[in-house]
Formats: sequence, C-alpha cells, structure tokens
Amino acid sequence: MKNTTLLLFVCVISFTSWSQEIKRKKDDIDVKVSELLSKMSVEEKIGQMTQITVTNFEQKGNPGVIDAEKLKEGIQTYHIGSILNVPNPGAPTVAKWKEVMTTISNEANKTRLKIPVLYGIDAIHGASYTAGATLFPQQIGLAATFNPNLVKRGAEISAYETRASSIPWVFSPDLDFPRNPAWSRIWESFGEDPYLSSRMAVALVDGFENNSFGSKYQVASCMKHYLGYGSTTTGKDRTPSIIPERILRQYDLTIYEAAIKAGAKSVMVSSGEINGTPVHASKHLLTDILKNELGFSGVVVTDWKDIIYLYTRHKVAETNRDAVRIAVMAGIDMSMVPEDFSFYTDLLDLVNKGEVPMSRIDDAVSRILRMKYELNLFENSVANAKDYPKFGSPEHIQEAYNTAAESITLLKNKDAVLPLNKSEKILVTGPTSNSMKYLNGGWSYTWQGENSDVYAADKFTILEAFQNKLGKENVLYTSGADFAKEDDAEIEKAVALAKQASKIVLCLGEKNYTETPGDISNLFMSDSQIKLALALAKLNKPIVLVLNEGRPRLISDFEDKMNAVVQCYLPGNEGARALVDILYGDVNPSGRLPYNYPRYPNSLEKYNRKYTESISEGEQNNDAKYEKSYYPQFEFGTGLSYTTFTYSNLKIDKTEINDADEINVSVEVTNSGAKAGKETVLLYLTDNFASITPEVKTLKRFEKISLEPKETKTVSFVLKQKDLQFVNNDLKWISEKGTFTIQVSNLNKDFLLKK
Repeated sequence: MKNTTLLLFVCVISFTSWSQEIKRKKDDIDVKVSELLSKMSVEEKIGQMTQITVTNFEQKGNPGVIDAEKLKEGIQTYHIGSILNVPNPGAPTVAKWKEVMTTISNEANKTRLKIPVLYGIDAIHGASYTAGATLFPQQIGLAATFNPNLVKRGAEISAYETRASSIPWVFSPDLDFPRNPAWSRIWESFGEDPYLSSRMAVALVDGFENNSFGSKYQVASCMKHYLGYGSTTTGKDRTPSIIPERILRQYDLTIYEAAIKAGAKSVMVSSGEINGTPVHASKHLLTDILKNELGFSGVVVTDWKDIIYLYTRHKVAETNRDAVRIAVMAGIDMSMVPEDFSFYTDLLDLVNKGEVPMSRIDDAVSRILRMKYELNLFENSVANAKDYPKFGSPEHIQEAYNTAAESITLLKNKDAVLPLNKSEKILVTGPTSNSMKYLNGGWSYTWQGENSDVYAADKFTILEAFQNKLGKENVLYTSGADFAKEDDAEIEKAVALAKQASKIVLCLGEKNYTETPGDISNLFMSDSQIKLALALAKLNKPIVLVLNEGRPRLISDFEDKMNAVVQCYLPGNEGARALVDILYGDVNPSGRLPYNYPRYPNSLEKYNRKYTESISEGEQNNDAKYEKSYYPQFEFGTGLSYTTFTYSNLKIDKTEINDADEINVSVEVTNSGAKAGKETVLLYLTDNFASITPEVKTLKRFEKISLEPKETKTVSFVLKQKDLQFVNNDLKWISEKGTFTIQVSNLNKDFLLKK
C-alpha cells in the first residue's frame, strides 16, 4: 500500500508539473503572438489569412518546378500565410519535398517580419502524398478495428513521416457523421456511431499532436468538415442537408467536442449548407457555437474555393467581395482561396472601408500565428532527413499491417468455409483483385488515387498476396469483370477456371474515388459484378466474397449464394497481405462493422434506430402484409472470429441511482473456442421511455481484449450521467427519471434513475 501511495503521489506531481509546463509555454506563445501582431500592417495580416495551392507557383509547362517570380509575388506582394496541396504530378520524395519547402522558406525569410509559411496537406491515412511513405487503412477501416490504441499509434507514425516531408499540418481527422450510405466520403469517416467516432477522433488527435509544442515529430491536426457535411439529403457530395439543431447537437457536435478537448489545433469547414444556410456563412455555427460555446481557440479554415462558392454556387452573396465579408464575419480565419488572390484583394478593401472590423482580423491572425509558434515554424520549417530514420521502415510497415489485420471484418462464414486450406487450388477473380488503387482509394499519392499501382508497385495486390503465400502454380486468375462494362467472354473464362479450383475468392467492390467524382445514383453493386457472382454461384463451389469498397454497396442479389463474406474496406498498402493471412487462418479476424450494411436501397435505418423504424410482427395488422422495416444485410458491430466467445456474469453495482451517481458495470468474457482471438466487448444502453422518442439502443462503451483458448477476463465499464442524457427541444442536455437497460452481448441488466 505504501508503494502504491508513493507511486500515485509521484504521478500526481508529474502530471501537475507537466500541466504547468504546458501553461507556461502557452503563455509564452501568447506574448510572442501579441508582440508580432503589433508590428504587422493590415496587408501582412490579411496575407496570413490567405491560403494558395502550390500548383499556382509552378513554372508553366514545367510541372513540379517552382517559378521563383510567382512565389515571390505570392509571399512578398500578397504576404500569403499558407500553402497547400501537392506539386505536380504528385507524391514527391522526402528529398523533393525538402527542396520545395526550402524554396518556400527562403522566400518567406526575405520578408520584413520573416513569418514562416504554414504548409497543409491531405495526409489522411499516412503521409499519403509522399513517395515511399507508410499507408494505413482509410478511416472507416480504422473505426472497424475498435482499437483506439492502435489508431493512435498509426497517427503517431503518420505525423512522423509527414514531418519528415517538412509538412507540419494535416487535414485530418475526418469527423463527418454520415447518414446516407451512398455518400462518396463514407470511407473518410468513422461510420455511423457518434461514440465510436468520438473515441477514434481523440485517438487520431492524440497521435498527431500529443499535446506537444514544437516537436519535430508531431503535426497540427485539422478536424473536418464542420458541421453536418455527411448528411446530405440526396447522398451526393456537397449537396444540401436538412438537420435540426437538436440532432446536430446530440450527434455531430459531440464528435467535434471530443476532438477539441483532445487539443485539435484547427478545423476545416463543411462545403455544404444546413437548412438553407451554407456553413461558411453561419455565424451561429462558426462563432456562437464553435468558438464561443465550445471554446475552440484554433484556426478555422475553409475548404477548397468555398468562400467563392457562396457567390457562384450557394447564391447567398451577390459578389465575391460580399462572400468574403459574410464568411469572415461568420468566423472564418483562413481562406483556402486557393487559385488566385481575390480573397486578399477583397478583404483588404472591406477592412479599409470599415465593413470588416480590425478586431475580427486580429482574432483570425492571432489564431494563425499561435499555431505557427506551437509548431515551432519560426525556428525550423524544413526537416532534416537524418532525424527521421524510421520513415517507411519495417517497423512502421508492420504497424500498418497490424492495423489492416484488425480492421478486416468477417461478416459471414457458412459451414466454416474459412480458414482456407493451403493445399487447395483456388481461383482469384473480380475487378478489385489485382490493383493497389482499390486497396488504397482516394487521397493516395494523388487526389483520386489513380496512380497507386505506380507508387506502390513494390506492394502486394490481393492476387499477388495469394501467389506469394501459395505459389503462382496454385492460384488461378482472371479479372472476371470490369466495374461497369459487362464482358461475357471474361465471365465465361472465370467460370471455366473455377471448374479447375477447389474454392473461389471473388473480389468485388468499387473503383478509387473521393468527393464529387465518387457520386453514384445506384447503391447496388454494379451489374457487371452481380452477373459474375451469379454465374460463379451456379457451379455450386464454395465462394469467399471479398468486399473492397469505400461504402456498403448492396449485395442482396447474391449474398445468399456466398459461403463467406469478408469486408476489407480500403485497407491500404499492407491490406492484401493482412487479408490473405486472415483467409488462411494465420491471423484471426477481429474487425467489427462500423455501420449498418443495408440490404435494400429504401431501407437505410441505422442500428440506433427509433422503435417506429423496426415494426415487429406482433404490431402488424392482420389484414396488412408489411415488409420488415428493419432488416439490414449485416448490423453495426457485426464481426465474426475463428474462435467463440462466451459472455457471463453481467453485474451492475446499483439498481437505483440519482442524477449524480455513476454506474459500474462488469462482465466476464471467455474464449470458449480452440484459437486465440481478439474480441470487442460492446456495451449498449437503452432509455426505455423518454419525452423525445428514444433509440432502440445506443453504443456507450467498448473495449477490445485478447484471449487465449479457455481464458476468461473481466471487463469493467463506468457509465456517467452524460451517458443517460439526450438533447431536448430547448437544446439542453437532460436526463429523465425511468428505467434504463444495459446490454452486453446477449446479457442485459436494468436500473432505475430517480429524480
């Protein structure tokens, strides 16, 4: 007991000292910001708020080469504070990035105040715009791991390799809360649950920033896309949303609040509009809620051209100048203009004529300068490669492999067709089976990820991973189908080869995409792929369906004919190796589905649905024949293993509580099978009756554990008062007296909240 007390005392002292040091550094930076701001002209201040794409500074006809005069104009004449994007043709080496950043830094050092340029990049699953970097699964795959510690470690590696590229700012994490599975950016999110998204958001922010000041191994994170971006009515990118504020507060906003508390230094604003107001024009969302209510003190940056779009697309501004005024007064600190200097020119005119007060400019610039000081850019803005010996190292690659392995989700395993037998000959077929583009998806080396096969030529496609494990002589292959074009000859070839194989691995999914190029009008898997699946199914041979997709494309036309279904999402450069190791049982799958996988295009209910979305047989009128309203292909949280887990002895420490109590929950989990495995323990809560219609169940806690065969572990959770609350029509978080039900696996316990 004495040793424990001493250790606790030392930990408290250490934490207190650390907190005091952080406060001292913040205070020191605030002094520096004030001093520098007092020296700046209005032109220099507005320049800091201006962000331009690096391709604007390239030589005409000579992509990737910086034009010295163009750069001089941007930095010396317009005083630009930030540059983003990747030089043509994409994905420079670390050495090339250093060359580009040195050129930019040298020009900035020629200015009167020598304020460094802040460079930002869409490094969203590793340093994905640097050749040779370690690429992790995309965010939807990170969510499927249900392992925040693994996700945090991946973010640390991503920060390390991005800083090795001399880039201090990443436009990640994506905290969008998608409500329509057709949306083209589902895979950039953490799925459909706000609690899971919040936990993963904190993991990424912690990994990127580590609450550090001046570390050459950390980057500034950028939450995006604030707010409601993933909830378009049409399911198409950058189209309008209709979301009551009560809903925004109960779901979307909680994710951003968690990331802000974790220390996220910046936020990117949604390109969409909510209830008729573009978010870039909403003072209520950007200033009243984000800055004032949530206390966000970081930088608010626009997305690509979005101030311009207030005029040209949304039509809430009659001129570009008016758009600039609206956005800046709403709370925008930095404009991703990004291809001209119109923002600078218009804002300067607005300030000079008194239409935008200097107080708003000083607030924005202070935020930008503070982030630059926190990143230590005034001392060093160009990396030394010698400081980053682990860039693209085997150690980092292993972490990417581990993450991919824990993300891949086994959804179906009829008659235990998996694991496969290494002595059997197999057919690998399908349009996603032999390309790195479909493993990585968009934002990989280039915007749409179309060059992944070139940049990741040394990595294994799914086919190559099979060949590497079994030998080419044991793996039959043909593409079988294109994503869109129907090819009967290819299907016939696949059928003929399948007759020579013991089992079929059918790799279906989507092409690489992101944003508007990924918009679709049909959520079903493409006709060409469905036709291939049905043709192979006629052979009555075991088929393992491997899904390699950014969103859940409907498979109900043929899923019943598949013996196994494995969801890979977009697992990154090491995904194929992890997949094949899982299919042969060298790795036990442990991923869980982070969204409901719908069965039909007009039945898109979320797992935490309302009771009216899941009418039971007993409620149906005898004279009516209703289609089952809640019938997903696979439900949120689904994830099978090659072993079995048994839950028992669910306990709660109180059956009645008041509105100040916490509840301690424990459950025993036993690996009752014969193979070691990882299990995610999910705790759901149901408010049985409430004045705002309650959800059937809501995820409140989870923990991933490892268990050897026959091993038992006790998993404990603490539920707090906030877990019992919802947002009422007065936009207040409240709880109401009544009975709540805790559910863990097939076990449940009730408790009463007294008022």
